[in-house]
Amino acid sequence: MEPAPVFDAPLPADLAAPGGHYSHAVRAGGFVFVAGELPIAPDGRKLNQEPFEAQALQVLANVAAALRSAGSSIDRLVQVRVYITDIGHWPQFNAIYAQWAGDARPARAVVPVPLLHHGFLLEVEATALA
Repeated sequence: MEPAPVFDAPLPADLAAPGGHYSHAVRAGGFVFVAGELPIAPDGRKLNQEPFEAQALQVLANVAAALRSAGSSIDRLVQVRVYITDIGHWPQFNAIYAQWAGDARPARAVVPVPLLHHGFLLEVEATALA
């Protein structure tokens, strides 16, 4: 029988508390599942009025922090899904992402969406090995 999911990953200082009834990261079945991360600073400040680059950097920092909190890391990523409100930002995001991910090359999808919560420009969710 598979062990139950682990929801007790500690909240690191570099990640804001969840804004709803969810965990930033959950360990289950040898994987870490990272919730859709938004451009929210560790102090809870929403970066929805910031330029795209600032939002992208914060989202990726949040993904990395969530992975660390669950005992994983960027180099253990297996899948990343990016929700983006303007596909015109994709080349810029891809360049930022490539630098952030380094040698990691997880499966990835981009999903153009019309709107995101609070007017954010992107959201990223991920799965990694625990």
